[in-house]
Amino acid sequence: MKKTLIAAALIAAPLTANAEFMDADWAAMACDAWNANSTLTNELGGDWAGNNGGRGYKLILSYRGKDSGGAAPCGQASRVQMTIEDKGGKAVCTYGGAPDAKAAVFDKSMDYEMHASDKNWAKMGTGETGAMGAMIWGKLKFNGPKMEAMSVMGPFNAYLQLVDDVREDAATISAGSCN
Repeated sequence: MKKTLIAAALIAAPLTANAEFMDADWAAMACDAWNANSTLTNELGGDWAGNNGGRGYKLILSYRGKDSGGAAPCGQASRVQMTIEDKGGKAVCTYGGAPDAKAAVFDKSMDYEMHASDKNWAKMGTGETGAMGAMIWGKLKFNGPKMEAMSVMGPFNAYLQLVDDVREDAATISAGSCN
């Protein structure tokens, strides 16, 4: 699977050579990595992806939040978006990038918004911190259907590890420029 993710990243590389952590180009690469990850596409297809209010998609909005000192280097204005659709029982990422008009109608009963410090994104990306622990200990701030998220912790961990799948150097993510 890692080879597939690397291949997807290499194919996207010419278009995203200047990708910074969690900017629009990074989100496009994360979307490609999502589609190459069978855990995400297979295990989130059907009920999870189908919880979309009849509009045909779910949103995942993410951003770099406050660090341990309380500073928010990027904040909510720097959100990136992934749009997920159920296609033939598979959860397929159809868009990754800057928030589009769909983000303006975020619905916390079906959509997800997450933020964490760069340090915590890196720990989740490498698997050092799992989704459940990150949420319980407040390392990952979450807005969305909590019970639904709890029911898909395995795939949710795979989503968080896209940080490392897209950036093989996740452990070196540090506060820097914002998108």
